[in-house]
Amino acid sequence: MIPVIIMAGGKGKRIASITSDIPKPMIPLCGKPILEHQLNCLKKNNLTTITLVVGHLGQAIKDYFGDGSRFGCNISYFTETEPLGTAGALYKLNLSGDFILLNGDVIFDIAFSRMISFHKEKQAEVTLAVHPNNHPFDSALITSNSNNQVTGWLNKEDPRLYYKNQVNAGIHILSSDFLKKSPQTNEKVDLDRDMLKPSIPNGTIFAYPTPEYIKDMGTPERYVQVSSEIENGLVKARNLAVKQKAVFLDRDGTINEFSGFITKPENFTLIEGAAEAIKKINNAGFLAIVITNQPVIARGEVDFETLELIHKKMETDLGNHGAYIDDLFFCPHHPDKGFPGERPEYKTDCDCRKPKPGMILEAAKKYNIDLSSSYMVGDDKRDVQAGINAGCIPVFLTNKHLAEDFNKMNNIKTFENLGDFAGKLLQEKMIR
Repeated sequence: MIPVIIMAGGKGKRIASITSDIPKPMIPLCGKPILEHQLNCLKKNNLTTITLVVGHLGQAIKDYFGDGSRFGCNISYFTETEPLGTAGALYKLNLSGDFILLNGDVIFDIAFSRMISFHKEKQAEVTLAVHPNNHPFDSALITSNSNNQVTGWLNKEDPRLYYKNQVNAGIHILSSDFLKKSPQTNEKVDLDRDMLKPSIPNGTIFAYPTPEYIKDMGTPERYVQVSSEIENGLVKARNLAVKQKAVFLDRDGTINEFSGFITKPENFTLIEGAAEAIKKINNAGFLAIVITNQPVIARGEVDFETLELIHKKMETDLGNHGAYIDDLFFCPHHPDKGFPGERPEYKTDCDCRKPKPGMILEAAKKYNIDLSSSYMVGDDKRDVQAGINAGCIPVFLTNKHLAEDFNKMNNIKTFENLGDFAGKLLQEKMIR
């Protein structure tokens, strides 16, 4: 099985108020060091050949973990006598083939077999795990194309307008060939700035998007949050080997104000309270997945690049409020003809246009979703019917009087807005 390198030599300056006399990977979380939580996940994934790169106060790590046998792992050590940066040690480890590279201050619970399969399928030299988070405005963002090739890297200090909430998660798969193509010029090497960013034009770095739980322990606030999420089971529950629960969300009229088709990003405006509602969905442990018909493509009113920009505007606006979506699926088709500038190749009776359930079924397959425990939320009867057709719990956002007959026919849940639904969802989660 593929070996694992863990950079475990950090001093933890930002989290020094928790403890300053032990290395950051040894900070206790729910009775165990951060590093032990990592080893437990790796062992669950049959990844048991581990090299720990230690430095500052590294003897504490060696004393606790030893050869790894009592944790079901085979642990070796590389000790930095002076700081080598986030990647300098890799050139001294005599690595061959592929290996996983982790930061020692990250709590995660992911299905590594999926990421490894993705890495092999793409024939990547480097695969980066990326995910949305609730503070993208101060995070490094990765841009990628439709084939998941990394096309850009925005450091948190770089200017940005509209962006996809796709944050570098600190979990990597690298090949030794990549090391050979990135010759070491200094003893101290920064993985991101010195190796990865300059290699983007080669087209061999790929982004692996995942909604699984990955959170760094860089600040006291995140320490408190992660402790709570370990205790309430959210960390383990987000592993894609476990059946997921999702809230599928219509876009127009549910998330954004709608008075006609949106054809440019500046016309996209969040409904008041929508971001706070999606944040509640995030906090309740449900995947938040947008499912939207976009006939503007077939009608020739918007191209794919502009639609992508509109969706980046949505993710930017949500991120500014601490909310995020885990994925988005859209249908570009429209069955009716006769529009000026229409695109004939998208004028078809497809399986994805709501009320058909195609987009929901695709998302369920991708993320191992239990549809019977998931919701489809929208302001149109087509949204509700798509949920019913997919086997979800349908939620109709509309005036209750207008929905009365439809509700009686289909036994659906009715709320006046997304905020009311999300509040109820989070309340029920807290009760459970």
